[in-house]
Amino acid sequence: MATMPAFPRTSGADDRSLSSVRPSVTARRRRDPYRLRPLPQEDVFFFCKQIDNSRLDREPDPKARGVAWSTIGAACVAVVALAAATFPALSSTLAGYKLEALRAEQRHLVEERRSLEFEEAIALSPDRVRVLAQKHNLVPPANGQVIHLDGDDDAVAMVK
Repeated sequence: MATMPAFPRTSGADDRSLSSVRPSVTARRRRDPYRLRPLPQEDVFFFCKQIDNSRLDREPDPKARGVAWSTIGAACVAVVALAAATFPALSSTLAGYKLEALRAEQRHLVEERRSLEFEEAIALSPDRVRVLAQKHNLVPPANGQVIHLDGDDDAVAMVK
């Protein structure tokens, strides 16, 4: 045993001898209101003995290897079962995130399309075209420069 309780020896003869000689001493001791009552098991002392097992060689347990492998297998089965149970919820959550990202991208592309259509409308406005034409010295053709074809097959426009 590593620990063993030790009980100190008390003799009841001391109390009996004091009470027979002087009864007032034991009566005073019992009536003392400031004296604490004893705690449970306060007379038990434990002594610890140091054990040195450094020189011992541990023998391998033949059953321990099988127990370890079965524990590893059970843990793997539990992990696979947990993954299979949480896969549908996880995949639906990820699909929701992807759907929300696609909706945000769609909103961004619609806004970009609106801004491009607005810029195109500004660029193709007649006032803007007139300003650009005057800037590049583009003028309307004179009366003699335009030849109208009346649907004759032998009439061909010629460039001078």
